[in-house]
Amino acid sequence: MRVIKFLTLFSGALALVPMASADVQYKTETIVEGLDHPWSMAFISDTQMLVTELSGNLRLVTDGELSPTPIEGVPEVLFAGQGGLSEVLLHPNFEENRFVYLSFSAADAEEPTLNRLNVIRARLDGEALVEHKTIFQSDPPRKTAAHYGARLAFMADGRLLVTSGDGFNYREQAQDLDNHFGKILRINDDGSTPMDNPFVNTPGALPEIWSYGHRNLQGLAIRGDGTVFEHEHGPKGGDELNIIEPGKNYGWPAITYGIDYSGAIISPFTEQPGMEQPIKYWVPSIALSGMALYEADMFPSWKGNLFISAMKPGDLRRLELDGGNVVNEEILFSELGRIRNVITAPDGSLILATDGAEGKIIRVYADNQGS
Repeated sequence: MRVIKFLTLFSGALALVPMASADVQYKTETIVEGLDHPWSMAFISDTQMLVTELSGNLRLVTDGELSPTPIEGVPEVLFAGQGGLSEVLLHPNFEENRFVYLSFSAADAEEPTLNRLNVIRARLDGEALVEHKTIFQSDPPRKTAAHYGARLAFMADGRLLVTSGDGFNYREQAQDLDNHFGKILRINDDGSTPMDNPFVNTPGALPEIWSYGHRNLQGLAIRGDGTVFEHEHGPKGGDELNIIEPGKNYGWPAITYGIDYSGAIISPFTEQPGMEQPIKYWVPSIALSGMALYEADMFPSWKGNLFISAMKPGDLRRLELDGGNVVNEEILFSELGRIRNVITAPDGSLILATDGAEGKIIRVYADNQGS
């Protein structure tokens, strides 16, 4: 019944395009058009999906129709540069508690010329968010509106990972443990700090830090065995895919496979003792955006693959893994342009969001599934 219900969601498809990937036959169909910079998606049922628009709205799609009225109760966001309303994530027990998590940039309460990355938890009541609680604010505040990270993912133990970018102009602080620039944070679902975090007992360190030495972290995916995959933008070259382990230093900006946008050398080193290496990097950069680990049944030969959306020039990357190693990369959907995100739907199809002021949501499904 799940597949039948879900297929109803897309009965109003605008186009069907048969395509192939190696031995996999699939089709694509457009679900929704006209979204304002869609960034993140989450299914709240087989027939309903929440979509964030970077400009500040949380939208509801039901049975293939975009509700004309945004979800009420979304906080005011700073929509500037790379900032705005970013991730939407459901609590693991969403069906019982209806908790929704949002990450977004917002002006600092005390100094409005500065801003922070915020994460809130709220309860979805009909088409409104109620009972707001701020569970994370990046510290210190920043002047820039860039490199927020803003990805969220729940681990198997119920802890929440939050990516916090280096703020572009604050990259040296990614190596320091007294701030949130260039970090992955691990917090409880209510915002408190787990006492088994790696730096809880380190003098001067923020106890919520899980890993450090990152640039602009744009993808998180967690495998069933607990492996945490993360990807991040490099500068000019050097986009990275990493496996994250607690307490580890991922090197930015002391090591990098990229150079500055001006052509200047950021670091002459690609390796340093005590700093982790990516499992894959891209030169030139492909502007990594979202990431999904495929573990569904619609495409059996894709099980265990990572799908990474990219925005330069724009495509979807399918990565085959052997444990913690990337053994093959396939480029898909280069005709779609900049792809902002990719997730797996309840029936096992892939859902893509294209970037920009006229963004689309596109479904990829097996050719034998119907529409």
